[in-house]
Amino acid sequence: MDFDWNNPSFVPAGELTQQDVEESFEDAFVVRLLPDSARFAGQARYFNLGRSARGVGVFSVYRTNGKQVRVIFAREFLQEEQFFYKRRVTQLLDQKD
Repeated sequence: MDFDWNNPSFVPAGELTQQDVEESFEDAFVVRLLPDSARFAGQARYFNLGRSARGVGVFSVYRTNGKQVRVIFAREFLQEEQFFYKRRVTQLLDQKD
């Protein structure tokens, strides 16, 4: 996956790094969400929940042209996102049994 980091529109907060953001897109249990409101759908923005290699949960808002990903915003998981992500991982693992 190719990322466009030219003139990023945000500065990662806390200990979150650009590498954490990129790795979160490669997470085997990544959750990608399509927008459910006209506000985001009209601007072709998507949501990504994934973990980096060092275990940091990352929530990202991004857009893509099919070749490149441009991250518009990223931060560490909130408690609700952590719960949602863990629930999804459990569902996926239960399906494999």
